[in-house]
Amino acid sequence: MALSIETCAAQHIGDRKEQQDRVGLFPHPERKGILLAVLADGMGGHTGGALAAEQVIHAARQNFNSFGPGADPCETLTAAINDGHEGIKLTRYTSEQDPHSTACVLILHSGRCDWAHCGDSRIYHFRNGELVARTVDHSYVGDLVKKGFLTEEQAEKHPNKNVLVSCLGDAEPPRIDHGEASSLQGGDCFLLCSDGLWAYFTNAELGRVLKEYAPRMAAEILINTARERAQGRGDNCSLVILRLVEVAKEEPPKFQRPGTAALKK
Repeated sequence: MALSIETCAAQHIGDRKEQQDRVGLFPHPERKGILLAVLADGMGGHTGGALAAEQVIHAARQNFNSFGPGADPCETLTAAINDGHEGIKLTRYTSEQDPHSTACVLILHSGRCDWAHCGDSRIYHFRNGELVARTVDHSYVGDLVKKGFLTEEQAEKHPNKNVLVSCLGDAEPPRIDHGEASSLQGGDCFLLCSDGLWAYFTNAELGRVLKEYAPRMAAEILINTARERAQGRGDNCSLVILRLVEVAKEEPPKFQRPGTAALKK
């Protein structure tokens, strides 16, 4: 059985005055069936956060376009985040803004998936609704969880859960963690999302929605539910979904451009 890729990217401004998240889904310009997904949660006064997030998208796409046969995906992903970091620092030097951003970058290629992240935007890998892997936040509580001092349940209720220890645009180089999944199969699903979304769901809830619904409908359900649970205090809310589906014969990947989920504001 061949695999088809179903995708969707969507955003909502939440209860903020400005949308500072950015998302992107891009097919490779020369190599069929290779896909880049990227999400950035910008931070900074005025338009600083939005500019920072755009730097992440730009850097990821530039490095992805150079991802040729035999290239190391880990090196491409690392370069994407480091280049985004340097671009944000340059913006900082040439303006009065103080821009920063998280970054999630994922490449789907050759029956496998590789990803990297920095900050507290997350990448989830589900298989038939069950959690396989999830990035660990570069935050104060994320470090405590990693060291075994807190459980994930305790971390979700911690008063300092939103305090980052690394992001793009800081004086220190960004922390970059990598992940991978090989031997992909139908039922595999990847979710990239900002904290404006994941803060309102358990892993089980996310897996159930992604299993039961196609990406566009899943995006609508997740964002609408996050909006309801935020009760008028919601942050920018963004996500990218990639789902692999078995098909009887080979079909070209189905790409859905960002914003087509009718949720972008």
